Amino acid sequence: MIQLENVIKRYDNTTVVHDLNLQINEGEIVGIIGHNGAGKSTTMKMIAGLIEPTSGTVRVMGYDIQKGSSTKVKQRIGYLPEESPLYEAMTAQQYLLFFSELYQMPRQKALKRIDELLTSLDLFDKNKLTGEFSKGMKRKTAIARTLLHDPDLLILDEPNSGLDPLTSFFIINYLKTLRREGKTIVLSAHNLFHVETICDRVGIIKNGKLLVFDTMDAIRSRLGKREYQVIFHADQKLDYEQVNGNYIFRTAEVDAIAGMLETVSANKWTLMDLSMRESALEEIYVKLMTSE
Repeated sequence: MIQLENVIKRYDNTTVVHDLNLQINEGEIVGIIGHNGAGKSTTMKMIAGLIEPTSGTVRVMGYDIQKGSSTKVKQRIGYLPEESPLYEAMTAQQYLLFFSELYQMPRQKALKRIDELLTSLDLFDKNKLTGEFSKGMKRKTAIARTLLHDPDLLILDEPNSGLDPLTSFFIINYLKTLRREGKTIVLSAHNLFHVETICDRVGIIKNGKLLVFDTMDAIRSRLGKREYQVIFHADQKLDYEQVNGNYIFRTAEVDAIAGMLETVSANKWTLMDLSMRESALEEIYVKLMTSE
């Protein structure tokens, strides 16, 4: 679906993307994360064909996105920028109908598609002007515009930017629905929990360089850690950490956990909980961003 080969992007004497190689498969949701200015938005704009790489090749659906044959490819792409102001004197339906004309969609087909999108995104008040919308409703309308022409590839720059938790949760679940429909989605987000929850693979960019690109399981295996925890109760003073009247034993070693469970049983202490915790994406991200 998407292949970037040795892509470099410079502005004057500043290199914002360094020798980027990336392959994204059809039907995936891929998250691209990094600090502000890391090159995320630039990379996504190059994939969308909005800006050209200084060197290297960007292929989408088998075509070089910068060459003449890319026009048909771009028609199969839906791009949502981080900032996406609406025409506030229009209703959502009027706004989307205006864009359907730009896409040269037949009017009846456009009206049907708009009704489907407004319904699926819970935008039921068709007479309300977009200028009166909440931020969440405005973002949903912008997403509807991105989906209007039923693209195969969605490029979403911070789709949940500034939204309340309930609206963010709605959009994350909506993206899962789109994946089930066969859409390929590339997104950036500062909410790393959402990225970890929804993405099949994650790329982490630092200063224009791709540090890692893999599944969360593989990223955790390579860069994270696993910790086991035993919580137990004992009616005596012990040299373990205490929380709420119970003792806690933590370790990264499976053998140590087995030994601790034998100790709890042998002393007839009460086992309260046994759990395993893996590094969250946020912990791994901070580790990479703060390392040399």
